[in-house]
Amino acid sequence: MIQDPRVDEEQGATARRQRAAIAAVQVLGLAVWFSVSAVVPALREDWGISTAGGVWLTGATQLGFVVGAVASAALNLADRFPAHRLLAAGAAAAAMCTVGFALLVDGMGAAIPVRFLTGVCLAGVYPVGMKLMVSWAPSSNRGLALGVLIGALTLGSITPQLIGGVGDLPWPTVLLIASGLGVLGALVAVLVVRPGPHLPTAQTLRPRYAVTMFTERGPLLTNLGYFGHMWELYALWVWVPVFLASSPAAAFLPGSIGLVVFVTMGVCGAIGCLLGGWGADRFGRPRAAATALVVSGTCCVLSPLAFGAGALLLVPFCAVWGASVIADSGVFSTSLSETADPRFIGTALTAQTALGFALTVVSIQVVPMIADGIGWRYAFLVLAPGPALGALAMRALDASVPLRADAELVDRPEEPKLKESRQRNLASARRRVMPHRRQRPSMDDRECPRMPR
Repeated sequence: MIQDPRVDEEQGATARRQRAAIAAVQVLGLAVWFSVSAVVPALREDWGISTAGGVWLTGATQLGFVVGAVASAALNLADRFPAHRLLAAGAAAAAMCTVGFALLVDGMGAAIPVRFLTGVCLAGVYPVGMKLMVSWAPSSNRGLALGVLIGALTLGSITPQLIGGVGDLPWPTVLLIASGLGVLGALVAVLVVRPGPHLPTAQTLRPRYAVTMFTERGPLLTNLGYFGHMWELYALWVWVPVFLASSPAAAFLPGSIGLVVFVTMGVCGAIGCLLGGWGADRFGRPRAAATALVVSGTCCVLSPLAFGAGALLLVPFCAVWGASVIADSGVFSTSLSETADPRFIGTALTAQTALGFALTVVSIQVVPMIADGIGWRYAFLVLAPGPALGALAMRALDASVPLRADAELVDRPEEPKLKESRQRNLASARRRVMPHRRQRPSMDDRECPRMPR
């Protein structure tokens, strides 16, 4: 049966509108994630909190996200309730928590629990948004679709820096503006967003697989790459404003530090996500991730030199770093879904996310400890081992483990030359994985001997 081209065009337009709406919800709903981190300098003046206290305001949110993600997966919330309504509820609840922080909280005793609860609520925004984005993206361009989603997450997470950077606003005002964006995101989710035709079926959760998957080469290498990526990412996002403020070029930056951070980490990061998603679809998940890790790891190593350079070098350096540090983020989830046991992908992705975000709590605390000892010029060197380990893991994955998505290329409607090229690459990868296996003759090339009775 021949499909009407007008129907295909209409379906494609609907998918594009839905992907745009889901991305918009991520930008708006995640504006509260680092809203308190953006106003920590003001909180130090008003509350007299220490550097460690400021760190825990972010760490509590990260831990809350881990708990929320694990609980959501354990209860199968995204399968029991409509995903778009769960997305709206998470965005609205996180926004209300931030409103409460701005209007009612007056010290660390209440601040830490409120930020923890905010993180729990945000677990209904990012993972659920990823599921909805996948539902509107066929496998042939899923890498780019997830790149768009991670780009939206990046813009949303860095938005408080823009809000605080456009004027000298009181810190409660910054939080209330971020909360208003979150409420708007919830409205878009409930009124516009709907699940797509590629909505993943409910996955079986098997808690034991969260451990046993590390005995399988593919998931092990993918997770090592992801952990190296996460070691660097959130520590950079949290502390790059202090890094810039401490540099000799701070007085010569174009605009406020918040504005520079928004452009270099937010805007350039979103562009990096698009490039990373395109590269993952075009050249393969491991190669795209390894390239981004090498670039961001090099930036870690060169950060002491950039610290002492002028603004004309420091700002482009941060732009490259901001683009590369997030470019591979969406690749790891896709790669794990293509290497893990398909029966337990839900468990694998939950474990990957929970362990990765738990690791960020450590790296976020380590960076200021290093800075207190040897200064902010050298503080980011401690992040370099993360992308180095990640790049090695992804290179090993590229060399030894063909992804399930590549094996399914024979069923995709692709251009003949591209399809033939990818099939050759798959065959080459399989030979590297199984060098001990010889090509057996087909049944057409040999007689089938009668088995003795």
